[in-house]
Parts: sequence; C-alpha cells; structure tokens
Amino acid sequence: MSRIAIIGAGITGVTTAYALAKRGFRVAVFERHRYSAMETSFANGGQLSACNAEVWNSAATVFKGLRWMLTRDAPLLVNPLPGWHKYSWMAEFLRQIPSYRANTLETVRLAIAAREYLFETARNEGIDFDLERRGILHIYRDRKGFDAASKVNAILNEGGLDRHAVTASEIRQIEPALEGAYFGGFFTPSDSTGDIHKFTRGLAQACVRHGVDFHYETQIGAIRREAGGSFTLSTVEHDVVHDETFDQIVVCAGVSSRVFASMLGDHVNVYPVKGYSITVCLDDKSSQQGAPWASLLDDSAKIVTSRLGADRFRVAGTAEINGFNRDIRADRIAPLVQWTRTLFPQVNTSRVIPWAGLRPMLPSMLPKVGKGRMPGVFYNTGHGHLGWTLSAATAEQVAGLIETLTRGPQGVRLAMP
Repeated sequence: MSRIAIIGAGITGVTTAYALAKRGFRVAVFERHRYSAMETSFANGGQLSACNAEVWNSAATVFKGLRWMLTRDAPLLVNPLPGWHKYSWMAEFLRQIPSYRANTLETVRLAIAAREYLFETARNEGIDFDLERRGILHIYRDRKGFDAASKVNAILNEGGLDRHAVTASEIRQIEPALEGAYFGGFFTPSDSTGDIHKFTRGLAQACVRHGVDFHYETQIGAIRREAGGSFTLSTVEHDVVHDETFDQIVVCAGVSSRVFASMLGDHVNVYPVKGYSITVCLDDKSSQQGAPWASLLDDSAKIVTSRLGADRFRVAGTAEINGFNRDIRADRIAPLVQWTRTLFPQVNTSRVIPWAGLRPMLPSMLPKVGKGRMPGVFYNTGHGHLGWTLSAATAEQVAGLIETLTRGPQGVRLAMP
C-alpha cells in the first residue's frame, strides 16, 4: 500500500488526507503548528460561497488598487516597496486578465461541486461547525454597483449557480436586522456559512479514526528523492530529527507552498495576500437579536459576514499585498468594527477579537491541483480567498488522480516509477 505524505494541516491538507484515507491509502500529515487549522483556516469570513467565485483579474480591480494605494484603510492595499516575488506575481496576475471569464466559470463550477462533498463529509463524520444554510446576500447601495454585479451574475448563472436579483424590500425580508438604504442586491439561497476552524479540527479527528497519522510541531528541513523513486523527508519533531520515506508527496502548505515546490523542482507562484477579520462576541440579548443570521457580502466595502451560533458574529474582508506580514493593524481592523456599528447598531462591539491571516493566492486565482514535474509529486494549494469553498472538490480531484496513477483506472495497483 502506498505511503503518502501531506505537507500542511490546514483545510486543504486535511480534506486531502481524508479523501486519500477513504480510498485506503496510508497517509501522514506534517504540520509545523501544534494543531490543525492554525493559519488561514483559523478565522476566515466563514462563507461557503460559490457566489463569490468571481476572480479578481480584471481592469476594474487594477484601477481600484491604484486609486486606493495611498489610503491606509482601503479595501485593497498594495505596499509599493519593491520585491521580486511581489512584482513577478503582479505581472502574472495582469497577464491573466484575458482569462477572467473562463477562470470565473471554472471556479464557480468547482465551488458548486465542492459543497456536496463537504456536506456529505460533515454528515458522515458527525462534524458540528455552526453550519447555517440561509444563503448569502450581496448588497449594493447604488445602480452603478448593481449593474456591474449583474454582469458578474450572468457568468455565475452560466456556471450553474442559482443567484438572482432582489429588490430593496426583499433585502429587508431576507435580513431584517440590516440598517441602511440599498438599491438592490443578489441572493444565492444555496450558499451557506460556518466555522472553518471547527470543521477542519473535526475533520482532522475523523482522519485519525480512518488511520491518518498527524505529525504536529514538525518542521520539514529537506526532501530527497531516492534512486528508486521514493521520497525521504528530513523532519524535526520535538527537537528530534527523523527521516521518513514515502511513495508520494502532496503539497498543501498554503503560503509556504512556493518554498516546498522549489525543493521539488516546481515553480508554484503562491503569494500571501493578507486578510483581516473580527469576531464580535454577542454577550447580551440585544446584540444576539441585532446581529444578522443571513450571510452578507458588501461589495463596495469588500466585507463578508457569517453568524457562528448564537453568540458569535464574524466580519471579514480587505486584501493587503504586503508580503509575509501577519501584523494586526488597528487601521485595518477599525473599518470592520465601524461597518458593524453602522449596519447593525444594536450589536455591542465592546468585545471584539481581531485576526489577520495570509491567503495563498496564485496569479490566476485558480488553485494548483494535480501533478508536479517529478513523478510522485502532487499539489493541492493556492485557493486564495476560496480555500474552504473549494477544498472538498480539489481534495477529491487530487486523491482521484493519485488513485488512478497508483492503482490504474480499475483500481488495480500499479508499480510506481
């Protein structure tokens, strides 16, 4: 039976481990943190959002980025200081603009497929993650924003998503707690929200029940390909050096994937795009009643929300192109708090937990899923702002590919090269 090493225990690593374990592979997961889901999978916006599948590679995004460059609290902020990684990534990003429509279509189709895998997994494994299947509502304050969104909506509909326009009065019906004046919106009833951290930790426990070995607090110092085609991972676990041999490797290392890909002879140009979130603690009855249950996406502010049970409200957004910087900046958190106070004035924001994480983004905004140059090397990484939304489908894709290459299309085991 093939031994497979997975690098990374975030949402993509754990879903990949689960998909492989269910196919009967022997799987070991290596994670530098003490627990799974401690980086980008810790406190994201909480949306399982096929409706947010539009890629960012458009002239409109570029113009907004240039306009906002000197505004410290802008939704999109680019640090202009030079750096090869940053500017090479941005150049590739610009080259992907002609593929905007095709990449958006591919993303929405992948997101629709992923949700069924995720819901089935949660049911089968009994994972409680504060799931709310109340849809996601995009809101627009003026006709200009609404008309631009209509063009995006046509692409999403073509990709198979049920997302339809709603009037200002219908917005009130969908979410009565929402304050403010709105021209209209778009509603996706099939989308949902939940706690990615709780889901990933629950799935990691399910993986252990299926025989997966997790190596936490483990650093990978080197990867060596042996003459027979296997791989030796040199690791440091609790100050002890280990060498372990595996038949295949799957890189699911988030923003560190570029480094591991380089060790394996590949160029996977993942860039860390920082996002922020706040978790508003709903400690009193007025706040619990005044916070929304429907998930929102405010397109002009680039802010998303999710209700995580009765006593937590997650507000997330912004994008910051600033390298491997995990600092939580007060001027980036303040707009999220102010947005909450303005749209939901009954919510008490005296106890707010801020967080910042690095989204692993490829220039095309599509994840890298599949083989590397070297036989036995695979990738499931670079999901950007849609890691949770896409992960269950991409895990199935890479696990199915490994199964076919290892056992053949009829499930017969083949000799590895």
